[in-house]
Amino acid sequence: MSARAYWQGQIKLALVSIPVEIYPATKSGPAISFRQIHEPTGKPIHYDKVVNGVGPVDRDEIFKGYEISRGNYVLLEQDEIESVKIESRKTLDLVQFVDADAIDVLYYEKPYFVLPADDLAEEAYAVLRDALRQTKKVGLGQLSVRGREQLVSLKPCGRGLVLEVLRYADEVTKAQSYFRGLPGEEADPDMLDLAVSIIDKRTAPFKPEEFHDRYVDALHRLIEKKKKAKGKRIIEDVDDEPAERKAGNVIDLMAALKKSAGSGKIATSKKADAKVKPAAKPRKAAAPKRKSA
Repeated sequence: MSARAYWQGQIKLALVSIPVEIYPATKSGPAISFRQIHEPTGKPIHYDKVVNGVGPVDRDEIFKGYEISRGNYVLLEQDEIESVKIESRKTLDLVQFVDADAIDVLYYEKPYFVLPADDLAEEAYAVLRDALRQTKKVGLGQLSVRGREQLVSLKPCGRGLVLEVLRYADEVTKAQSYFRGLPGEEADPDMLDLAVSIIDKRTAPFKPEEFHDRYVDALHRLIEKKKKAKGKRIIEDVDDEPAERKAGNVIDLMAALKKSAGSGKIATSKKADAKVKPAAKPRKAAAPKRKSA
């Protein structure tokens, strides 16, 4: 395997240890990065380390500081910071198991593929995977990597296992702090039925390859045009907003739902319009004959 393992060690389940390797399950998207360029010379701009009233300073004079009050810092040297880092351990101890749906989506941060380290580990690996699937549980533990401890979950995924780094509780903002002021009454039943029918009609298998970052795609096209234009200024045309949206934000929610669902009076009026349009053509064709006569 060409990818470099993020972590190598053992997953421990009670007295059973399973040698594994963990690999990143995601990669950076097709983002475009820019550098600031000095236009007259075409050279990139660099940034110096400066202090107000002092000017440029040497790197060995720079410390890391933690602000304890406005303008007051506790200074730490790099070796002091290194001294408190957690020693990397080669064991991930599964200390707890929870229902698969018990972890709020807000806690999930980044996924990794977990693979058995060798042929001898495959049997125990398969037993753990199938046990998690059968019990519909997720294993929890703390992984020590690069001086920090990460809260992680372990769950089955197809033929393998996926480890997901979780956020700690103090890293997650509670939803109720934002949603508390929203009305608690239930939605109108008729509107709810229409919304459900729209969702049912548009339900399909998830195909992530069908979705693209249109901004990144547009930037690529702009860069290609700029290359061909040999530096001339190019401004991309932006489609105007649909006329319906320009008219204003006040809408008849029930009418909009009926139109989206293709049912109700709006759908009937569309059919009526379709019947009228064919009848209009013969009258237009007959008019010239009467004039010539």
